[in-house]
Amino acid sequence: MSNSVQMPALGESVTEGTVTRWLKEVGEEVEVDEPLLEVSTDKVDTEIPSPYAGTLEKILAEEDDVVEVGGDLAYIGDGGGASSDEEAPAEEPAEEPAEAPAEESPAEEAPADEAPAADEAPAADEAPAEESAPAASDSGSSEGTEITMPALGESVTEGTVTRWLKEVGEEVEVDEPLLEVSTDKVDTEVPSPVAGVVQAHLADEDDTVEVGAPLARIGSGAPSESAPAEEAPKDEAPAEAAPKQEAPKEDAPKQESAPKPAAAASAQSASAAQAEEPVDAAAQAPAAADTVGENAAYVTPLVRRLAREKGVDLSQVTGTGVGGRIRKQDVEAAAKSAPAAAPAAQSGAPAAASKAPFKVEIPEEVAKLRGTTEKASRIRQTIAKRMSESLDVSAQLTQVIEVDMSRVVKLRKANKEAFQAKHGSKLTYLPFFAKAIVEALQVHPKVNAQYDLESQQITYFDHEHLAVAVDTPRGLLVPVIKDAGDLSVAGLSKAIDDVADRTRNNKIMPDELSGGTFTVTNIGSVGALFDTPIINQPQMGIIGTGAIVRRPIAVKTADGDEAIAIRDMVYLPLTYNHQLVDGADAGRFLQTIKARLEEGNFEADLDL
Repeated sequence: MSNSVQMPALGESVTEGTVTRWLKEVGEEVEVDEPLLEVSTDKVDTEIPSPYAGTLEKILAEEDDVVEVGGDLAYIGDGGGASSDEEAPAEEPAEEPAEAPAEESPAEEAPADEAPAADEAPAADEAPAEESAPAASDSGSSEGTEITMPALGESVTEGTVTRWLKEVGEEVEVDEPLLEVSTDKVDTEVPSPVAGVVQAHLADEDDTVEVGAPLARIGSGAPSESAPAEEAPKDEAPAEAAPKQEAPKEDAPKQESAPKPAAAASAQSASAAQAEEPVDAAAQAPAAADTVGENAAYVTPLVRRLAREKGVDLSQVTGTGVGGRIRKQDVEAAAKSAPAAAPAAQSGAPAAASKAPFKVEIPEEVAKLRGTTEKASRIRQTIAKRMSESLDVSAQLTQVIEVDMSRVVKLRKANKEAFQAKHGSKLTYLPFFAKAIVEALQVHPKVNAQYDLESQQITYFDHEHLAVAVDTPRGLLVPVIKDAGDLSVAGLSKAIDDVADRTRNNKIMPDELSGGTFTVTNIGSVGALFDTPIINQPQMGIIGTGAIVRRPIAVKTADGDEAIAIRDMVYLPLTYNHQLVDGADAGRFLQTIKARLEEGNFEADLDL
């Protein structure tokens, strides 16, 4: 018997994946949870483990093919050499029930489901029935099916449960995300290999579980008296769905071209077949035609479930996926447009007029400036003059480095409440950057220096007076924190809050706006990733702290391999005076800052 391997759900908003490399060839044996192929999405590159043990009989998606979540990837059989013989009987049950609803009257649909089984030759029908029986007992019995930690990478031996997406007692479908797991290579969702009810969590959140160890148990989980009530409407579902399938089944070859996925899907889980899989099997039948442009009614389980939750009629949705398939984004867009259409229908207004055109709102103080001319304030005149002079008197060059802030982000998250309770100020990221900067200035004296072009002399400072750019209603001002190198993260946090507050409220003293030896500007406060800041003369450099963005990157593992992981990343652009500081000097300075931040050893500097 053959089992269909489908594209699993690899993230909350991931609807498709690209096959990048098959790790097993046709004819090779594969074990449960052994890596079968590599898949790339817009969020992660990862290995897909095999949900079955057996022989890889057929590959349905070639390398570089884009496959939607729930789409067929391959067939895995028992490797006994009888897979082709067993496929022939599997085709007949797949074809007959699909055609029966179109020929039989609705009043006789329930007997029609049984008629093909009775008319089939017993010898051809017994083998699939016997093989599917154990699956039904595994997934539908009170004992349930044990779900284990899959292999999520070649060298990954364990994973940490970060969040359960399904609670005990909740129903789960095949390939529906069951839990989130974090490893040293990837943070991802683990899909359920079977359908049923979550009977038990065998691992709690934050537990570290070895590959192959149990995670959960899934079975029927429902009282026996509730089963008949649920089965009756589900048995009727194929009959109700049959008219919808008539349009794509006008061509008889379409139905015959994909009996194997339908048979494999029905054999994959008896509990799923007794629930909604008869509809899914009929929907999967035209899948092969969809991939070549036929707009048949193939919808992934993930999209179908989302449509039910949002009350979207899939027959009214136009798909934007490959071959016109309906994707998650299409359902969400349809759900958003539905509320706008409802008021229009109630009021009798045309649907086209239900959504008002976008109109920009201009604040009153901004509207007063439009079309006017005014003299620049003295502060703006001073800023303009000094920025131009800075470019005239120094040779400025910007170098950018990327820093992994994950450890700092975790440290801040774990201590921000205690920090505010003790020190009375919010713990932001800027004090961490400031601490790393002033320490780097101590070991790279060229950056913490002053160059006199006329006398050709260099003055190296023995202190770190850190200037901090502050956005005020009057313009950009740069107060200075004296001897910042002597302060901890807690001290820098309080000092930054103090000078920033007094600068915005026009209470900063004139001598506190001069004397800096280096400047930091928080460009990330407005969402900027990086820019090329201009040096605050006569300093040697200025560094910008960009927005911290969580995204996937390539990382080195303990064994020296590379993997994809989600990290909190930031760009740090350093503009320096090339008259004294060379590119190599700037690079070494930035590398010192990078190492300090990525190590994340700031616990003692929080003064808690």
